[in-house]
Amino acid sequence: MSLDRLAPAIFVLLWSTGWVVAKYATFVSEPLTFLGIRYLTAAILFTGFCLVTRAVWPRDRRTIMHAIVSGAFLHGIYLGAVWWAIGQGVPAALSSIIAALQPLMTALVAPFFIGERLSGTQKIGLGLGFLGVLLAVLPKFFGHGADAIPVFAIVVNMLGMAAVTYGTIYQKQYLPTGDIRAIATLQYIGALIVTVPFALALENLHVDFGFAFVALLAWSVLGISMGAILLLLYLLRRGQVSRAASLIYLVPPIAALQAAAVFGEELTMPMIVGTLIVVVGVYLTNRKDPAPAE
Repeated sequence: MSLDRLAPAIFVLLWSTGWVVAKYATFVSEPLTFLGIRYLTAAILFTGFCLVTRAVWPRDRRTIMHAIVSGAFLHGIYLGAVWWAIGQGVPAALSSIIAALQPLMTALVAPFFIGERLSGTQKIGLGLGFLGVLLAVLPKFFGHGADAIPVFAIVVNMLGMAAVTYGTIYQKQYLPTGDIRAIATLQYIGALIVTVPFALALENLHVDFGFAFVALLAWSVLGISMGAILLLLYLLRRGQVSRAASLIYLVPPIAALQAAAVFGEELTMPMIVGTLIVVVGVYLTNRKDPAPAE
């Protein structure tokens, strides 16, 4: 089976673990502090990876700056906002719902930025995906504890979603070519530039160094920051940005399944049905339209 077929499934599985990691990380470190260490580690390892594999570094300043700016949005602002919001009390599942707005926002703005048009089938797929996410995760927030969710943290979480949407468009618009290994390295430098000042201003830089922290950091860097991000950049290169973004729809239900297995959270029938609807929606969004008859 080719990488084109395997990459979407592997990306979703890797990326969805980020919600579990974000929840666990609050027990061993302050969120922005953890992310700063994660970005620094990822930048160092990516640099070594590029040197060993002889990656081709961009030579013009414009490309370098585009890579740094895209990383600031894709990683720094996005994950910084999401992790800070979770640290402030926003449930991980609710945060994943907000993240699920990204494909719709991407589909809405892509025609204006890069002239990308969606077919009727793709529009239906995006709509089904969003409805599936709502059905899978939203019901739990009408029960006990819903009033305790901080509104300002939710707003910050939504700003993070807007940031990753713009970062995805920016990546497709200004970095259509180039070695993705080198670009990913520069992107983590951009993320570090954004994250460190906020960590210094908002946190005490507290970290409980131990096995749990090392394990979370190792998976965050190797599994998500390196594995998932390289796959995402690959998908953006190989297909439409809206199709790549639609994979985010699969993250909330899969994250809910992981939370049920790891934290013992309840797995409800709406979650199961919603997940099936999401799968159909993503299939329709990513399905290749038949070539017109000559």
